[in-house]
Amino acid sequence: MKSMALSTAVDLSAHVRSGTLSAVDVTRAALDRIDRYDARLGAFQLVRQDMALAEAAAVDARPDRAYLALAGIPVAIKDNIPVAGEPMRDGSAATSADVQVRDHPIVTRLRDAGAIIIGITRAPELCVFGTTDSVFGTTRNPWNLFRTLGGSSGGSAAAVAAGLVPIAHGNDGMGSIRGPAGNCDLVGIKPGPGVVPQEIGVDAWGGMSENGPLATTVMDAALLLSVMSGRPELAATTEPTEALRIAIAPGCPSALVRVDPEWARAVHETGKALRSAGHHVTEVAFPYDANPLPLLMRWFAGTHSDAIGLDLAALDRRVRTHVRLGGFVKRRGMLRSEPVDRHRAVVEAFFGDYDLLITPTLATPGPKAIEWHRKSW
Repeated sequence: MKSMALSTAVDLSAHVRSGTLSAVDVTRAALDRIDRYDARLGAFQLVRQDMALAEAAAVDARPDRAYLALAGIPVAIKDNIPVAGEPMRDGSAATSADVQVRDHPIVTRLRDAGAIIIGITRAPELCVFGTTDSVFGTTRNPWNLFRTLGGSSGGSAAAVAAGLVPIAHGNDGMGSIRGPAGNCDLVGIKPGPGVVPQEIGVDAWGGMSENGPLATTVMDAALLLSVMSGRPELAATTEPTEALRIAIAPGCPSALVRVDPEWARAVHETGKALRSAGHHVTEVAFPYDANPLPLLMRWFAGTHSDAIGLDLAALDRRVRTHVRLGGFVKRRGMLRSEPVDRHRAVVEAFFGDYDLLITPTLATPGPKAIEWHRKSW
């Protein structure tokens, strides 16, 4: 699929605020693109055609339209936070098809800023695994329809990368924004704790998951993050006024995984570009935690928590296995804060010497776009 030209959210919102474009025009154009292209992509779980146009007309009629940060901008929402009046399936046939009765806090902030909730994007079942496919369909990478973009925010990433919408919501526990962004040339941000309201599942996988933006430009990502966080100052993007201390770490956190040469090359080329811009760039071996179990324990336990109350027989076989592992972790008291606190101290000490760390976004490109949800754990 060829990439489709689309104005940025920054530019489109400026036009809607000034009245040179209407929110209805912008929304109708996005709906036309979705209708034309999404059958091949599988980015959307549902499209809110009539409701989106009604919301756009309401934005056009707002007396404060000239002051709205996201005036008339169509935004896609990942299918694991509530949008009032729509079902939240979380990629699973085991979840309820009943509509949600309230908006998630960030959906409220988006609406208040003039955004149009144009649709809900696909995610893997309970957002557990790193490919975006489920009983509802398979999401494909717009740059290569035979590949997945990764997950679990693959539906949102596909919608933005294909130019169906300028920006989209995602969330990220173990790379669920960053992976899809890396696979299809987007800017994705997983913010730090407390920046954006969580309310993802039962406990956001023990606090690991954060909501964040997917966009085609840094300025669009910053704009969306500023609205999600309720902090307008985050929309400002500026060049640093002095040289930064930048570490590049092309190595892998695990001996079990090999970094693809293309991903490593990108890190080195980025380092060269930053060095030529006057920054202090040093190649380092980042002090990754050699023990991945504290991270994995939260992955297992978070899935178990999110499955409480669901019909386990309706879950995919591999997710049932994951739920059982999460139950075992909880029963054995394996969720402890000490390993996480120790590694946090190591990372904080590292950033005493550096302002920025650059690593490969992924070890390898996304796998083939097939029905991974039917396979074993």
